[in-house]
Amino acid sequence: MSKLPLFPVTVVGSWPRPRWLLEALRLKREGKISQEEFDSIADEAVLLAVKYQEDAGVEILSDGEQRRDNFYSFVADKIRGIELKTVAEIVDLVPDKSRFETVLRSLDVPAFSIRNPVVTSRLEVGARGIARDEASFLKNHTRALIKIPLPGPYLLTRSSWVPGISDKHYRSREELGYEYAKILRDEIIALRDLGVFFVQLDEPVLSEVVYGPDQSQQTFMCAALFSRRNPREELEFAVELINETVKGVSGIKVGIHVCRGNWSRREDALLKGDYVPLMPYLAETKVEQLVLEFATPRAGDVEALRDYIGDKELGFGVVNPRTDEVEKPSEIVARVEKILRFMDPGKIYLNPDCGFGTFAEAPVNTPKTAFNKLRSMRIAAEELRRIYGER
Repeated sequence: MSKLPLFPVTVVGSWPRPRWLLEALRLKREGKISQEEFDSIADEAVLLAVKYQEDAGVEILSDGEQRRDNFYSFVADKIRGIELKTVAEIVDLVPDKSRFETVLRSLDVPAFSIRNPVVTSRLEVGARGIARDEASFLKNHTRALIKIPLPGPYLLTRSSWVPGISDKHYRSREELGYEYAKILRDEIIALRDLGVFFVQLDEPVLSEVVYGPDQSQQTFMCAALFSRRNPREELEFAVELINETVKGVSGIKVGIHVCRGNWSRREDALLKGDYVPLMPYLAETKVEQLVLEFATPRAGDVEALRDYIGDKELGFGVVNPRTDEVEKPSEIVARVEKILRFMDPGKIYLNPDCGFGTFAEAPVNTPKTAFNKLRSMRIAAEELRRIYGER
């Protein structure tokens, strides 16, 4: 592992896509341009996202997820056996269609622009891997350490298992989950061998398990539409899949990202609730870092971590990606000092709560504001290093 200063500055993953890239995504989806033509256009968008991050002082950067339709549906392009459907198309499969449409409206879900992967046959990873092509390009175009976000095994299982379709190819959701765990473990090892520093497994749907609007009904978060069960059973299943994914993996930092949704700027449309019911389960995961949001009041108090963080690192969410206001460095320093009451400075990374463009066609901020937020994080990190010393 590379030596880092205290309070490394990093990102969660996504960056707002330029309009010309969105047009290219549309043309690729419609079959009007090839994958190679799209990649040539996306290369330029990645370089732009990298430049923003480097200029802001980000020390572990991503490619902005510029090639992805969203943070998990892109696997339909990388794994054979998965088809991409909009949330609007999937509504017809939901038992109570009218109620579900009401839920979508109340949560401000852009049902025609958010796409969901559905398992329609046995899974097989293509030659480009899930993110190996992205990592190779990024590695060749920055000297910084790189982070690659991947959808977590529980998110993929929960979102892509559709009864009546997926069960024709996998006996159970559990069998599909273990298949995803194996695929992701192989991908993490391949990314390590390419020189990737950090793989982040995105599992935001864990918050939906405990804080969905109606625990007795299906709801929406990250298009996880089916197979609602007892929250305890769901969380145990998620831990089981995550630990199976990282079993035997070494030589690369692996973390889990959990938030409360990032599809809307309306804070009242997103989930609300602290980490208290999640921490006993997150503590059981065999990952090195928890990447958690805390810049929004909806996430509750950092005290929820005190008894459970243990030896894990914290990717500390210190800026809200959905607001126009740029947090002052002094505000960020104050947030960090609150968590330093019970955490070692050497285990705290600084990042936004979530990405700035989680869904390609529904970004939550502009590049200018995103840049200023990242820059404020870097200034805060430098002040914290001055106070607490360089490593």
